[in-house]
Amino acid sequence: MQPPFEKRRDAVRRKFKLLGADAMLVSDETNVTYLTGFTGDSSYLLLTTRQAVLLSDSRYTIQIDEECPQLDREIRTAQTTLLQLSAKAIKAARPKALAVEADQLVKSTYDQLASELTSTHLVDTSELVEGLRAIKDKSELENIRGSIQIAERAFEVIRAQLRGDQTERQIAHNLEHQMRQFGASRCAFDPIVGAGSRGALPHGQPSQQTIGGQPFVLIDWGAQFQGYASDLTRILVTGKISPKLQRIYDVVLRAQKSAISKLRPGVKFSDVDRAARKVIEDAGHGRRFGHGLGHGFGLQIHEQPRLSPVATGALKSGMVVTIEPGIYLLDWGGVRIEDDVLITRDGCEVLTSVPKQLEQSIVDLI
Repeated sequence: MQPPFEKRRDAVRRKFKLLGADAMLVSDETNVTYLTGFTGDSSYLLLTTRQAVLLSDSRYTIQIDEECPQLDREIRTAQTTLLQLSAKAIKAARPKALAVEADQLVKSTYDQLASELTSTHLVDTSELVEGLRAIKDKSELENIRGSIQIAERAFEVIRAQLRGDQTERQIAHNLEHQMRQFGASRCAFDPIVGAGSRGALPHGQPSQQTIGGQPFVLIDWGAQFQGYASDLTRILVTGKISPKLQRIYDVVLRAQKSAISKLRPGVKFSDVDRAARKVIEDAGHGRRFGHGLGHGFGLQIHEQPRLSPVATGALKSGMVVTIEPGIYLLDWGGVRIEDDVLITRDGCEVLTSVPKQLEQSIVDLI
């Protein structure tokens, strides 16, 4: 399915017009990709009310022809900086007011641009394109579903191959290999593998710790497919299910189910977080759930919206979010359960399908 790039660019035009601008310089590389399909770096996009011009360099001439052949472009030479090329293109377009991504431009670049464009007023914007990216279109959802399918297939392979002498790092590397084998371009992020007490590190780096002799392993992973990410977390039980593990796991699972039951358009982000956090707090573990409940994802692994106690705003149809409550106990381990969920017109759809009942998480090491 061909992404509707022109439709996305028109949405940006409507946004910057509301701010009193008649053009916009898009400098964030991910936003440039979202609006054009171009996946190179060191490039900007100049949007006017009628034109879209990709500002890039000669390294990407052929790539631009392949990825966005219909797009106008200006290619700089080695003697010209991207800022100089941008200033020249903007002057030629003659906007009275130019919207810029103030969150993305460093101050020195912003100041240089302002000094070059003496006849153009700069209008600062914050997350203008990112707000549009929060609502996924059909082509994006297709790629996200593909990414999830790859991640889940890879997980089943490494689960079946687990050995007691494998290290966390070996498992992480094998998981990445399997995702690439199934069609991923890369991992969506470096996989997190924490055996036993190391599972208490929410973003712990895989170590040389072997999993043999550890009661369970936390694995957080995701694939990148056609530019789009997935993000899942599961516990694999490599020993017997202890009463403590059962209690902690049941609390986290109930917290996740409570949050998922709240997902529908119009519900505040903070209320979704609260639904899960209350379950964990009521169980006496509130201080051991220190991060937000979840986040949006797509071209990047962390995008709008954010689901946390301090997040503002409400869910909208088309958003895709993670729901990932956790409890982390020092010197014992951590339990996190994470699924990817699409907000629909009248509720939600859980896109991930890896079993998450604790009994279904038991593996026999080979």
